[in-house]
Amino acid sequence: MSRKVVQGQPRSGVKEAGEWTTGLCECYKDMGDCCFALCCLPVFTCKVTSAAGACPCLPLLDCISCVPPASLAMRASVRERYGIQGNAWSDCLYGCCCYPLSWLQISRELKRRAASHTSSSSPSARYAPLTSLKGAHLV
Repeated sequence: MSRKVVQGQPRSGVKEAGEWTTGLCECYKDMGDCCFALCCLPVFTCKVTSAAGACPCLPLLDCISCVPPASLAMRASVRERYGIQGNAWSDCLYGCCCYPLSWLQISRELKRRAASHTSSSSPSARYAPLTSLKGAHLV
C-alpha cells in the first residue's frame, strides 16, 4: 500500500493580497463582460461603478477631461479595498492608455473577490459593494 504525502496546502482561486487576481489583458476569463464592454462601454462602466457601491453616473465624468477621473477613482478604491499594490501613476497610465481593459480588470476583481468571500459558491454572488468607501472622496 503506497501513501501519498501532501507537499503543500491547497490554494484558493484568488491570489494573495497585493496582486490583481487577473492580468490587464485577460479579458477572455469573462467573455460575457468582454462582449458587454465591447458593445456598450459607457453602460458597462456605469454598471461596474454601481456594483462597487459608488454613484453609477460617476463614469460620465471621464468624457470631460483628458485624464479619466472615474477610472482613476475606481482603480484606486479597489486597490485600497483589497490591498493591491500600485499607485496613482499606474492608475493614470491604465486609465488613459488602456481604458476598456482597466474597467474589465476592475469588474473581474470585484467578482472574484466577492465570490471568494461568500460562503456559498452561488454564481449569483457577483459583487461585494465597497461600503467602506461610501461618503469618501475618491479623487
